[in-house]
Amino acid sequence: MLHAFIHVDKAAEETSLPMYSCHIKTAALSPSALASRRPRAAAQPSFRPFGAQVMRVMENWITDMDVNAGEGPPAATAAAAANTVRATVVQASTIFYDTPATLDKAERLIAEAAELGSQLVVFPEVFVGGFPRGSTFGVCIGGPGQANGKDQFCKYYASAIAVPGKEVSRLAALAGKFKVYLVIGVVERDGYTMYNTVLFFSPAGEFLGKHRKMVPTVLERVIWACGDGSTLSLYDTPIGKLGALVCWENKMPLARTALYGKGLQIYCALTADDSELWQASMGHIAHEGGCFVLSANQFCRRNDYPPPPDYTFAGFDKEPSPEHVVCRGGSVIVSPTGTVLAGPSYDGEGLLTADLDLGEIVRAKFDFDVVGHSSRPEVLTLVVKDQPQLPVCYASASDEKSAGFIRRLKDHGVPDS
Repeated sequence: MLHAFIHVDKAAEETSLPMYSCHIKTAALSPSALASRRPRAAAQPSFRPFGAQVMRVMENWITDMDVNAGEGPPAATAAAAANTVRATVVQASTIFYDTPATLDKAERLIAEAAELGSQLVVFPEVFVGGFPRGSTFGVCIGGPGQANGKDQFCKYYASAIAVPGKEVSRLAALAGKFKVYLVIGVVERDGYTMYNTVLFFSPAGEFLGKHRKMVPTVLERVIWACGDGSTLSLYDTPIGKLGALVCWENKMPLARTALYGKGLQIYCALTADDSELWQASMGHIAHEGGCFVLSANQFCRRNDYPPPPDYTFAGFDKEPSPEHVVCRGGSVIVSPTGTVLAGPSYDGEGLLTADLDLGEIVRAKFDFDVVGHSSRPEVLTLVVKDQPQLPVCYASASDEKSAGFIRRLKDHGVPDS
């Protein structure tokens, strides 16, 4: 029996792909390897560059990999399949300052992931709207702001989306069209304030909800406001309990614990961090939470952003060349035991796909259950304030948000006036 797989190699024979060449290697599987394979056609952890040619190879590869078809008890086979989720992490760049084109690109990527049989597709941090890497927005602490900084802010604001809104409706329609759970980072605008937000969608084309990053990192606070505990949400779906934190928000132990306490199984870590230290964090979180971690980052070159002077990069001795890599990716999928299932990839844009055996969560919890048998609630507890924190509340308002807020104030002994 031959097993075919994609090998990405820049030195391989050139094909029509824009960034890669690829070739197929074949290797005979030993009897012991065959015996250890799952009874379903499991996706081998892979990083796949985009392109129709590779898509055809992958389709044939996945079809041909059913090496154990017809073997094993049918009930066991069905149970194993039902307990396994095929997930894809997207590593790709925003089309900066062009939200409609970015949504078109998202549709192409979701379609490719669906062709691989993926049930869950996770996009990077602020994929819609873009991560303003290298930007200062004209800010100088204690000094006057630069006029072009406000112009840049206006352009960035124009790329943000309302939630709900027409772009959210389109993303919901895409999730429904391709029958996938979709997790995607966006720049959300609410009035004249922007948030770093994660949106969740179901295969039925439903918008499930959102999470706003609670603490933007360092200079990000110039452009994004802080979210509150009301969007520290978990979504209980047929493929598992999904939740997300954004970039360095993942370094907040209490935020992670708040999700663990809800029974999180698939942890989506959307990021813009391409450092080696990030990989250590992802392995730690997977082991700590006893959950699968899917980390999605963008791969960006300088020419993925508008050219100067429309967009300039700070922090460099000179303006980077068009081909200079300004974010190298590092997207990764990690199991509850800390085992890397796919990635990390630093080679360019592409898709990482792996099968998540949810049975591994039980095995991991045997060793350590952070909110179960490994906790000490009589010593340490966490209280999560999960209600919306409104800056203005009108006592006479009839809307449910304000009325609910007033009721909570009264519950805490705050008088009406």
